[in-house]
This record gives sequence, structure tokens and C-alpha cells, in this order.
Amino acid sequence: MALRYELRDQGDLLFRYRSYLPVVIVLPALYLYVYGTGGLVPEAHRGLYELGCLAVALVGELVRIKAVGHSADNTSGRNTTEGQLADSINTTGLYSTLRHPLYLGNYLMWLGLAGLTQNVWFMVAFTGLYWIYYERIMFAEEEFLIGKFGEAYTAWSKRTPAFVPRFGQWVKPKLAFSWPKVIRQEKASILNLFLVFAAFEAARSWHLTGSIAVAPVWAWGLGLAAGWYILVKALQLTTGLLKKDR
Repeated sequence: MALRYELRDQGDLLFRYRSYLPVVIVLPALYLYVYGTGGLVPEAHRGLYELGCLAVALVGELVRIKAVGHSADNTSGRNTTEGQLADSINTTGLYSTLRHPLYLGNYLMWLGLAGLTQNVWFMVAFTGLYWIYYERIMFAEEEFLIGKFGEAYTAWSKRTPAFVPRFGQWVKPKLAFSWPKVIRQEKASILNLFLVFAAFEAARSWHLTGSIAVAPVWAWGLGLAAGWYILVKALQLTTGLLKKDR
């Protein structure tokens, strides 16, 4: 099989099983966080350092929110179990500066988690694994988009980098920002983020003291994120407030 088709098939397969990627990252990260020795900062500054890791992860979430909020429905090679979907190409807003802003957002969110280990080699290994994994997914998506949109897609892709933003070519978003769409699609991201951070601290506390203790910032963050998730799910099930607004 030609490498082009092999990479496309690998990308389609990896996308379908992308839910398993967190396990590959979280389990070794948890082990290093709980049992690792040494680190990048003194123990006295661990709390401040971990807030920095949270800030990196939240920047990733903001990138996702900005990309999702201005994107059209069924765009950018959106995959389903039946195949890929794309009614149009997103070329404005964040998509005018890079072709895959959602995957950049994902990377920053996971980098914040990887940073908790304070292990530089793990962060480097995570970055390499992430690139190998998502490079194939991006390749599969772009093959689909080239096949559907032809020159319109290739012309845009020639001037737009894949992953590292080129802010100098920013184009104002064509569509208005949609909070209902963001809330629908991103409702679980912040919950998962605070859940992982709180679980890491609880596991480390149990290992060191035999009891579970979680700093107020993680406890409050997890509580608020869980409450938000429950509220959104309830609104989706009982009202039409979060249906498509454009």
C-alpha cells in the first residue's frame, strides 16, 4: 500500500480510538506525580507551579473555545463513526492562522497535565507521542478535505501553517461567536480537567499521608465544573436553550 493511503488509514483508525489516548498519558503521569523524586521547583513552591500548569491547560481550553465558537457546523473534517463530514471550510478567525486549532488546544491542555510530573523527559516524550498520533489524524482529515474541496482547500493550506499559528495573517471570523455551540461541545472539557488535577493531588496525598486531602482550588474547581456539567446536561434534556442559534 502506498504510504499516502497507509497514513490516511492510520489516521482514521487513531481518530476512532482517540478516547484511549488519555489512558496512555494519564497513567504514567500519575505514577511520576505520586512516586517521582525531585522536580523542577522546590516543594514549597509546588502549589504555585501547579497553578501554572493549570493556566497552560486553560489556555488550551480557550483556544478550543475560540475555534469552536466561530466555526460553522459540520466543518473541518469532523469525523463520525460513519466517516468524515465537512459542509464547508473554516478559513477565518483562528483558522486563518493555523489549520488545526482544536488540536493545538488539545496539546496545551495535555501539556498542562504532563507538566504536573515536573519531569522534563516525560514532557518531551509526551510531545513526541502527541505529534506522531495527531499528525496521522490531521493527514487523514486533510486527505478527505482535499478530495471534497480540491483547489479551495489546497490554496488555503499553502498559506496557512498546520499547527504553529501565524498571527500576522489573522482574518476576522466570518461567523458570530456561538455560546450555545461552545457549551454543547465543551461541557465536559473543564470537568475532566479539574477531575484529573484533583485526582492527582488526592492520590499523592494518600501515598504520603494515608489520607485524602485536596487543596481548595482543586476542590472548588471540581465542584463548580461538576455543577456546570450537570446544569448543561439538564438544560439539554429539558429545554431548547442550547440548540443551534445560527
